Amino acid sequence: MLLTKTIFRQNCLKKIKKKSKFNSIYKDAKINFLLQKELKRVKNQKILFYIPLLTEANIMKTIKKQRHKSDIFVPFMEGESFKMVPFRLPLKKKKFNIYEAGNSLRKIKNIDIAIVPIVGVDGNLKRVGFGKGMYDRFFAKLKKKPYIIFIQSEFCYTKEIICDDYDITCDVIITPYFRMQNTVMARNRK
Repeated sequence: MLLTKTIFRQNCLKKIKKKSKFNSIYKDAKINFLLQKELKRVKNQKILFYIPLLTEANIMKTIKKQRHKSDIFVPFMEGESFKMVPFRLPLKKKKFNIYEAGNSLRKIKNIDIAIVPIVGVDGNLKRVGFGKGMYDRFFAKLKKKPYIIFIQSEFCYTKEIICDDYDITCDVIITPYFRMQNTVMARNRK
C-alpha cells in the first residue's frame, strides 16, 4: 500500500496519543533544555512560539524564560491561517482547544526565528501537521524566511517523499532525544 500524507499523519497521531503521561514530563524537560540551547546558539530578537496543545511538546518553560530576552509572539487564528500577536497573559481558550493571547492591532511583519510543532516529517524534512495548513499559509505570506525550528515530542519520520511543494521545511528538528540539522537548509543560508 502506498504511504500518503493522510495515512502517515494518522499513524503519527496514534503514536503521539499513546505516549506515557509520566514520560512526557521528562521529554518536555529535555525538549526545553535543547530548545534553550538552540536559541542561545542563534541570534534571536523576534521569535514566534506556539502555545502547546496537550498532544504537543510543552515549551512554556522556554517561553517564560525567553520573554525577558526577546520579543515573543504567538499565533492568533484568523480564518484559515493566523497572524502574530505579542505573547501576553492571560491566555484565553479558543477554537480547537487552543490557548491564545489577546488580539493586537500591531502588525508584525518579520521574525527571526519560528518554533513550529509538528506531527511528523517526510524524507525532505517537510512538515506534516494536523492537516489544517495554517502554518503553510502563514509562512507563504512572509517576505523574509525565518530560521525554523521544528519541535516533536515523539519522533515520527518516513523516508518517503509525501509532502507537497508548499509544505514548510525546517533548519533544525528538536526531539527529546536529539537535535537534527537540515543540511540542505544550512547550505542555502550560507
